[in-house]
Amino acid sequence: MSSFVVALDVGGTSMKGGLVSESGVVLLTERRPTPREEGPDAAVTAIRDFISHLAASGDGIPSGVGLAVPGLVSENSAVYSANIGWRDVPAADFTALDVPVRLGHDVQTGGLAENVLGAGQGVDDFLFLPIGTGIAGALILRGEPYGGSSGWGGEIGHIPVFPDGEQCACGQFGCLETYASAASVGRRYSQRAGLSGVKAEEVVASDDPLAVEVWDEAVEALSLALATYTLLLDPSMIVLGGGLAEAGPALFDPVCTRLVKRLAFRDAPPLVPAALGVDAGMLGASLLGWRAAGRPDLGPGWTVNVRSAPLVS
Repeated sequence: MSSFVVALDVGGTSMKGGLVSESGVVLLTERRPTPREEGPDAAVTAIRDFISHLAASGDGIPSGVGLAVPGLVSENSAVYSANIGWRDVPAADFTALDVPVRLGHDVQTGGLAENVLGAGQGVDDFLFLPIGTGIAGALILRGEPYGGSSGWGGEIGHIPVFPDGEQCACGQFGCLETYASAASVGRRYSQRAGLSGVKAEEVVASDDPLAVEVWDEAVEALSLALATYTLLLDPSMIVLGGGLAEAGPALFDPVCTRLVKRLAFRDAPPLVPAALGVDAGMLGASLLGWRAAGRPDLGPGWTVNVRSAPLVS
């Protein structure tokens, strides 16, 4: 009988789950949609069902469950998520299994995985910045994700880069996320071009002057935010992940150039691509699961190999 944990990364669009052994072998992965439009109770029920399904796919009873969720989170409670709508959901409500459970903020959990298994191995202080539908950062300080006094640490997506700019969904004006997230890049170009549904990768690849302008504004916003972060916390490096980081040199080169220019009296930290891609959250959740099971020593030395899982409706 193998020893494993259930690991689940809950996103606004889909959930990625897996079973991970104590030696770091990913025994299986699966994806399901997140029913966030059906309300918080439906989302909690869907998570419970998914965890039960994953556990039943393993050989025996899991040693623990690790769960990465959005919003304000403690180890034992999903305090609040604007995207999903839940408030103060105890960790035990997410599973019918009688095993230890630990929750983590989705981006901080991805940062933990990049620190232990990915691009941040051996680096005690760095910023993990996944750029996808939204933007949130994980501050890795002294080898652990840092959430601040109340768990909101790392909300770099809501730094006001253009104080007189567009209003963000959060209610503030000129937030980084409003200009540089993948969703915003596609939205802003679509609005200017009188189109609908244009994706960020299409904007990046286009030579349309409107597309070039929107992308330039995204790069400018990102370089401003990263310069502020660098001057405040002096990270050893900045790890960029998420779907927009797949733009490669089209993102990294101009952001690096502008960041260097903005830091006139000091060197800029290196910008490096995340190593774990879309699997960071699930792998981080597996580390949380093993910590819940009393095995905080697990993770270093793992060689992980995750195959993409199709989305199952």
